[in-house]
Amino acid sequence: MSDPIKHECGLAFMRLRKPFSYYQQQYGSVMWGLNKMYLLMEKQHNRGQDGAGVAAVKLNVEAGYPFLHRIRSAAPQAIADVFRQIGAEVDELARFNPEVHKHPGLMKGHISFLGELLLGHLRYGTQGKNNAEFCHPFIKRDTIPSRNLALAGNFNLVNTEELFSLININPGEFQRQSDLAAMMEVIHHFIVKADEEQPGNPDVKSALRKALPLFDGGFHVGGLLGNGTSFVFRDAHGIRPSYYYINEEVIVAASERAAIRTAFNVGENEVKELLPGQALIVQEDGKWEIEQIIDAQERKACSFERIYFSRGSDEKIYKERSALGHNLSEQVLNSVNHDLKNTIFSFIPNTAEVAFYGLQKGLEDYLNKVKLERILSWDKDFDEEKLSEMINRRIRIEKIAIKDVKMRTFITGDDARNEMVQHVYDITYGTVRPGEDTLVVIDDSIVRGTTLKESIIRMLARLKPKKIIVVSSCPQIRYPDCYGIDMSKMGDFIAFGATVELLKEKGKGDYLNELLERCRELQHNNQLHTENVVKQLYKTSTTEEISERIAKMITPPDIDIPVEVIFQNIENLHKSCPSNLGDWYFTGNYPTPGGNKVVNKAFINYMEGKNVRGY
Repeated sequence: MSDPIKHECGLAFMRLRKPFSYYQQQYGSVMWGLNKMYLLMEKQHNRGQDGAGVAAVKLNVEAGYPFLHRIRSAAPQAIADVFRQIGAEVDELARFNPEVHKHPGLMKGHISFLGELLLGHLRYGTQGKNNAEFCHPFIKRDTIPSRNLALAGNFNLVNTEELFSLININPGEFQRQSDLAAMMEVIHHFIVKADEEQPGNPDVKSALRKALPLFDGGFHVGGLLGNGTSFVFRDAHGIRPSYYYINEEVIVAASERAAIRTAFNVGENEVKELLPGQALIVQEDGKWEIEQIIDAQERKACSFERIYFSRGSDEKIYKERSALGHNLSEQVLNSVNHDLKNTIFSFIPNTAEVAFYGLQKGLEDYLNKVKLERILSWDKDFDEEKLSEMINRRIRIEKIAIKDVKMRTFITGDDARNEMVQHVYDITYGTVRPGEDTLVVIDDSIVRGTTLKESIIRMLARLKPKKIIVVSSCPQIRYPDCYGIDMSKMGDFIAFGATVELLKEKGKGDYLNELLERCRELQHNNQLHTENVVKQLYKTSTTEEISERIAKMITPPDIDIPVEVIFQNIENLHKSCPSNLGDWYFTGNYPTPGGNKVVNKAFINYMEGKNVRGY
């Protein structure tokens, strides 16, 4: 993605089902579980770079000894920092007791995070609050073990304020700023109620059944109780991803299938998907069950997971990203008038690479069809040279763009800073015939268009191609997200800006005020969640008109090379990613009422000149 956006967090849950002595004997290390937790988190590092945290619960701890521990870090390499601190405690113990690693019981008693229950989290700070205080897991402590709760998740809620009122809590400043704080208060409230009914062994299913219907958002959340019970649950629409793996030794859950497969070296079919509305509940004795906590609704799994966010090492995601590129090949061929001889294809590194391979395969399929038709049309009128020339025709692909080291701007002047930004990407010189070749580059998405304008288009223009075509493997991003991706300001979307420009150009600028008044009316009547008013705005221009305007907007004023932008259409998006049909950022079809509230609020903020989040 040329315009990076902050997005989902990553969750890692683990319940060891054997005593620590077992892992010592079987794998030669009492630290086996912690090592696996580190792997699970590191293999999801793409999901969180602002912070990390781990919570651990020890089973069968005598009264008066700590059983719930937590560590968090907002250091630049947060995962490494967390496990460095854990490792330092181990090293300190071993320094004075070199043989202690041979005694699992002693290790458990002295190492804080050597617990049977582990909960790890990687955080992307969607609210700009990147200090350790906002890192998950959060914990609620109590003198009664079963009322201690550690919670972490990949989610955003859009009804945080309402949640506090539902359980009669007057939130503090910190709680108001954190979705997890709100969720924790609600879940803990019902856990305490359940513990009052069954002291020491609260009915977690019952508590979750009361809590989950209150949350408006997409979520994948894990929790640990001090009595050894644990759980992982997913929202009713399956918006956020959730996977689990269970054998005789361990119960694992994570945000990505590939992370579990790699950490535990298991096959694809061994890792299961936690379905919408379900919870994985593990009792203190290690027995587990999958329970339908809330009724599953229409599946709206996030399509951005497949386009960009999740690691492409998952075989299904790899195939889907390839399909996204393949399904663009016809549009691209039409755009270049099928002139493959004078067209060079490349990609914006690095996440668009797989979609590029798919586009390449689609173009090759077309070229092979042309070769076959031409050769058959010759009948027997050809010689070796003519045949050789035809069968050796290839799609012209080059490594045009190079993602350079991350440029840290230390210059305050705008002009000087823009000059530095231009060099985030570099080019391969000598690959394009100036004035003859059309240059086609694929990106996985276009959000703001800032990097395209300030860096990529300028960079590509240095090669002096006849034309530049930028291809987006996903459709136009038109609407905010409120389920875990930090896209909540209307003014950030170049598709929105292009539509507004077109509207004003057509002399219909007053329509914006009409929509604003409609939003304010809904807000006054507490009905902001009932419809997506901004949908009406996009009916004023065609998709093609918006794409043409975006092309103008990303072209620097001093560049005279024609620029075109091609976007994936919704039909091919769904065809490519058939199991992840959540497309509200493209279509405005939000799966929960809170989505409508957010988009309307974001539009009000834009019209009132407020540069704040929509929720």
